[in-house]
Amino acid sequence: MVQAGRFDPALPGPENRMRPTGGFDALGVEALEQAARAPGQWAAIDEIGYLECGSSAYCQAILRLMGSKRLLAAVRKQDLPFLRQLCARPDVFCLDLDRPLGRAGCVVMASGLGRRFGGNKLLAPLGGRPLLSYVLASTEGLFARRVVVTRNPDTAALCRQQGIQTVLHSLPGRSDTIRLGLEAATAEGTLDGCLFCPGDQPLLRRETAAALALCGAAVPDKIWRAAWQGTPGAPVWFPAWSFGELAALSQDQGGGWVLRRHPEQVGLVEASSGAELADVDTREDLQRMRFGHMK
Repeated sequence: MVQAGRFDPALPGPENRMRPTGGFDALGVEALEQAARAPGQWAAIDEIGYLECGSSAYCQAILRLMGSKRLLAAVRKQDLPFLRQLCARPDVFCLDLDRPLGRAGCVVMASGLGRRFGGNKLLAPLGGRPLLSYVLASTEGLFARRVVVTRNPDTAALCRQQGIQTVLHSLPGRSDTIRLGLEAATAEGTLDGCLFCPGDQPLLRRETAAALALCGAAVPDKIWRAAWQGTPGAPVWFPAWSFGELAALSQDQGGGWVLRRHPEQVGLVEASSGAELADVDTREDLQRMRFGHMK
């Protein structure tokens, strides 16, 4: 262990009482240079904060290391020039460990009439469970607010039995589902963004739903879509700045209208397989999703 700082009672504040010594300039820089030469793609730094920022040589070594390795680092929440520079880099993904998903919402869109399916597909059995239950499980516990929007009383009853807030309506448009979901999700406070998740994608993984919310929290100026091999699909994460446009959609418009208005703001999150993005429109679709193939 390297003694990298010393206590200085003359400086105010608990953090400002530590001044960097030569440890970072010498041993610290040498350690980073060794990490840059080591085999492998990754390097890790357990913390970058006030003491580290006091050594210009060490900070420059961090930047050089990032030029040769992918860096995983814990960065203190301190308003320091080097930390601001580091976190603002376009090649840096920042995750707030205190609030990793921010204040995230989720609207499960379950208002389809199932005309092509020939009935309420969301309650159709799949592996001994209603099809909708898989999406409910993959989004459970991730979001500050989660709402199911449906036109089917039986679907609403299933969700309410599980303690999930549900909006039951009889309005015709896809835009109505979006607007009603947003209104319910934001009724008790603002959200940083909201994941709009189709209820008929039973193979969606929890990891993908979480990854979309993580990207939304880390890069809030973007719309994030699940994708497979570069082909976008659903779910879609819409940031708070897009809520006004979503709420103002006309009856024949959906979230795709907002996506087309802001193509430069759309980012993709790769799913683990193309099956995650598959939805159930027909009974043949459901037959292909045998329980033994679900992960």
